[in-house]
Amino acid sequence: MYQPPHFREDRLEIQHGLIRAHPLGLLISTGADGPVANAIPFLIDSEASPKGTLRGHLARANPQWRDLEKDGRVLIVFQGAQTYVTPSWYATKRETGKVVPTWNYAIVQVRGMAKVIDDRTWLAGQVASLTGHNEAPRATPWTVDDAPPSYIDAQLKGIIGIEIEIAAIEGKWKVSQNRPESDRTGVAEGLEADQHTAEARAMAEMVRRGGANSSN
Repeated sequence: MYQPPHFREDRLEIQHGLIRAHPLGLLISTGADGPVANAIPFLIDSEASPKGTLRGHLARANPQWRDLEKDGRVLIVFQGAQTYVTPSWYATKRETGKVVPTWNYAIVQVRGMAKVIDDRTWLAGQVASLTGHNEAPRATPWTVDDAPPSYIDAQLKGIIGIEIEIAAIEGKWKVSQNRPESDRTGVAEGLEADQHTAEARAMAEMVRRGGANSSN
């Protein structure tokens, strides 16, 4: 990933935090005809290996898992908050006019070797953990036990697991750090005034901080 030093985020806890907050990763691997990509929700286990371990599942009908059995090398992209930045927010626009639009974003890229897991007990645990993580904020969380066991068994037969021990991980928070303070203030104020999305609010906070926290 192209990494200007002022956008680089190397803190593992921050990188893992983005994955937890935005768990839908783009799983990219190599198939017979070239690159293959699918959006897969993942859980990250920060304690399972030095850089963390990702666990998820694919539909058994998805041929990507068969590609992974032949070549397990993967790149997974997790996209955090992202917003368009108009140059109208920059103080520099009023001073010199020498400004152009840009895009702010937070992103994490992971590389590793995927292991395909075809084991009912493992899959049941992974589905329960993934569901528990995403249902936790709800007042009355749904659990796997809410569905008939026979129905869950049938659903488990339709998926296959993958586990990736992270070999390399990169974080990039492009949040106006390369702009003068007056421009950064203008971007934050512009985003705060345009709070029709949660992403705008999250990006405004990052611009004001000049970087990341664990929930971006």
